[in-house]
Amino acid sequence: MNIHEYQAKEILRKFGVAVPKGRVAFTSEEARAIAEELGGKVVIKAQIHAGGRGKAGGIKLANSPEEAERLAGELIGKTLVTHQTGPQGKVVRKVLVEEQMDIERELYLGIVLDRSRSQLVVMASTEGGVEIEKVAAETPEKILKEYVDPGVGFMPFQARRLAFGLGLSGDQFKNAVKFMTGLYRAYVESDASLAEINPLVVTRDGRVLALDAKINLDDNSLFRHPDLVEMRDIHEEEPLEVEASKYHLNYIKLDGEVGCMVNGAGLAMATMDIIKLAGSEPANFLDVGGAASAETVENGFRILLADKNVKAVLINIFGGIVRCDRVAKGVIEAAKKVQIDVPVVIRLQGTNAEEAAELLNRSELKFTVARDLKDAAEKVVAAVKES
Repeated sequence: MNIHEYQAKEILRKFGVAVPKGRVAFTSEEARAIAEELGGKVVIKAQIHAGGRGKAGGIKLANSPEEAERLAGELIGKTLVTHQTGPQGKVVRKVLVEEQMDIERELYLGIVLDRSRSQLVVMASTEGGVEIEKVAAETPEKILKEYVDPGVGFMPFQARRLAFGLGLSGDQFKNAVKFMTGLYRAYVESDASLAEINPLVVTRDGRVLALDAKINLDDNSLFRHPDLVEMRDIHEEEPLEVEASKYHLNYIKLDGEVGCMVNGAGLAMATMDIIKLAGSEPANFLDVGGAASAETVENGFRILLADKNVKAVLINIFGGIVRCDRVAKGVIEAAKKVQIDVPVVIRLQGTNAEEAAELLNRSELKFTVARDLKDAAEKVVAAVKES
């Protein structure tokens, strides 16, 4: 689950991680009041789930409460387009108002799981304010890494080694070690999947603070964190994905024209690949799970057909956990309840696949039954081109 910058900083504060003074504002009047509390000179930062806000004009410097009010008014309600939002952009509904900092250096600090080693890795770099992917590609030697033994956690000597590697000394060094230790605790105790501080700034008076903060939370752990669940902002999510989550469907909207309904994530990925090979593009990733009941299929149809880009639907079910004939009955029942006005191609393989094909062929519904996955992809792409 993605959260906003101001929410990430709320989490960091709980673990003693230094962040600039500031609060979120939902109106320009609130922005002015916060700016007055902070002494007038503030930064106004648009809060959306996307990077590249600065280049897109989503971060402004204000030197007075009046200017803060004016700039916040310009941002709130504006559609901000960055390299991560796509051309449609995202509407700014709130801004973070923070004190301006006297910055001496900009650094990078991040924590993520390295799946190849089954260990968390704490990464630091002197190249702050730059996309870490660019640093990794062009100057990988500038990325310092400390792998964490899950049995003992992030050790003080590792934090000191990273701080030394960043060229810090004196108060800056001590504050950086404290910062890294607190960030690790915040990551682990919040069940995060990513924590990224970019830039991590060092001020002229020796402070080390998170000028920006990005934290992603592991969806599978949210049952342990009801307070973090409340941070979800559905306005920042794709509406169809929000709707699908109500029915526990694993759905991700894409830009293609073939709607996919599949059971199993691996099979869903293979289905998307073969649609591309056949000459079209998938409109979504949709994993209906192992059961694929009539209710699940019905809800899946509703989600797929709500996407106006969908010109045909491919249902690809492997009957292992569930029998194919039961899936076929579920598809027939669901199709009678949902208005389907695009071609539907169905490929069922596994237990009772022949019986399932017979059920579908006998139904009065206009389904196209495919022999195998290649045949299914070719037929659904042909249907798209004919539509």
